[in-house]
Amino acid sequence: MGFLKDFKAFAMRGNVIDLAVGVVVGGAFGQIVNSLVADIIMPPVGILVGGVDFTDLAFILKKATADPPAVSIKYGAFLQTCINFLIIAFSIFLFVRLLSKLERKKDQTPTTVPPTKDQELLGEIRDLLKTQNRDLENK
Repeated sequence: MGFLKDFKAFAMRGNVIDLAVGVVVGGAFGQIVNSLVADIIMPPVGILVGGVDFTDLAFILKKATADPPAVSIKYGAFLQTCINFLIIAFSIFLFVRLLSKLERKKDQTPTTVPPTKDQELLGEIRDLLKTQNRDLENK
């Protein structure tokens, strides 16, 4: 019974829930970036480099025979994955930078503290002395 109670307390912590949401959103974001790279970015890049489909680029180490498939190093798929990573890393960088700017703005907002009773009394005394000095100068 204690184990389940401890697990429930752990699972319901704010950090764990935030992490779970982050993983789900990150996975969905990764799929969007994969589609962006594979379906939108790489076709024009392939045309620019002579109509090459990057996913087909590979070094064939052993040609396929009747039974075993070909053994190859698929460097085109690796390049596409690297581009995916760069886009995801850049997007995360922009998001973290935005959050940092928002946090700095929040920290820079001045907080006004109301004057204490002593400070109010000292201000009144200062004002009275100023008016007394003006009255004496005018006489």
